[in-house]
Amino acid sequence: MFKKLLIAAAMLFTATMGATAADFASEAEAKAMAEKAAAHMKSAGVATAIKDFMVPGGDWHDRDLYVFVFDLKGITIAHGAKAALVGRDLTGLRDVDGKQFIKEFLKVEDANWIDYKWQNPKTNAVEPKTSYVIRVADNVIGVGAYKR
Repeated sequence: MFKKLLIAAAMLFTATMGATAADFASEAEAKAMAEKAAAHMKSAGVATAIKDFMVPGGDWHDRDLYVFVFDLKGITIAHGAKAALVGRDLTGLRDVDGKQFIKEFLKVEDANWIDYKWQNPKTNAVEPKTSYVIRVADNVIGVGAYKR
């Protein structure tokens, strides 16, 4: 009986681990979504793109991926995971290690990866993250992947 329980527990653990891994996106997927979001903003315009990025569960959300946009003053104009951040100046925000990553976002002149730690909307834990950030006119658009 104990052996059967042990086997069942091992199978459940293995199945859970496989399902969990599928819930998280890769860095390549984050970069692709950021590039697609930048192209959308250029073609649809800022106002339309911002509305589109903010639709919960919409086309701009995929597992733990979402689009965020800041103006060059550091004001959040879209945040796909935390709508309450929209309109807030986050230039002074620091991650748990003290890194002012928003200031790094704003320094991006073309496109670049920025590493920091942020709360994962899927796990609610603060985790290492890397975001691909692209300058589009007077805004920076980004999408990040949690490092696995």
